[in-house]
Amino acid sequence: MDKKKKHKKRIGVIIVVFVIIVISIPFIINEYVIQTSQAAIIKEVRSDQEVSVAEEEGLKLKDLDADCILVLGAGLKPDGTPNSMLEDRLIVALALYQDGVAPKLLLSGDHGQKNYDEVNAMKTYMLDHGVHSEDIFLDHAGFSTYESMYRAKDIFEINKVIVVTQKYHEYRALYIAKKLGYEAYGVSSDPGTYGGQQFREIREIVARNKDFFKLLIKPEPTYLGEAIPISGNSLESWD
Repeated sequence: MDKKKKHKKRIGVIIVVFVIIVISIPFIINEYVIQTSQAAIIKEVRSDQEVSVAEEEGLKLKDLDADCILVLGAGLKPDGTPNSMLEDRLIVALALYQDGVAPKLLLSGDHGQKNYDEVNAMKTYMLDHGVHSEDIFLDHAGFSTYESMYRAKDIFEINKVIVVTQKYHEYRALYIAKKLGYEAYGVSSDPGTYGGQQFREIREIVARNKDFFKLLIKPEPTYLGEAIPISGNSLESWD
């Protein structure tokens, strides 16, 4: 084999290796986010019978002394009530609140349009189930997981939080909190199966990669504003 052919073969090998590395990077980042966060998931709720607080690996949720329970938005039905995924998150968060795991609830979601209001739908659910109004804080500008987690610290001055969402989503939320410099623990809400979950899993790989790179520069969310400390008056966060 002459030198010219050897050179072409070497270039070909380099190109193949480069392509493999490029293709592998998103999956490596995805796994890194999962591995970095999974130890912070304290409890997994897989049925209605498992909602109440339980001890797992010697660590009790009550012992965390969290500032609040954060519920991340997940969408609404056409009638404006929480969809099945969001309702499952609310059920778990309500049980944790009633068990005294944390004294406050922070409900974060999309209220960017007058006719689409996740946070007040969540608020109505909690009020209808006996939660005191002074214990409910609303984040109307939680347009994404990144923005919800950023605003939890910057606007509501949270230092330690319990995040309630489905497990596939929990990894990213907890990873964001860690990179933003505050403690977050997860209680994942997966009492049933949801349609389209395979698509969500694929989309989540993309989202984990997006937020991984976003956290390298930590841009401000769409809206900030004056602080509403979670220890203060919750009504300041209402409409």
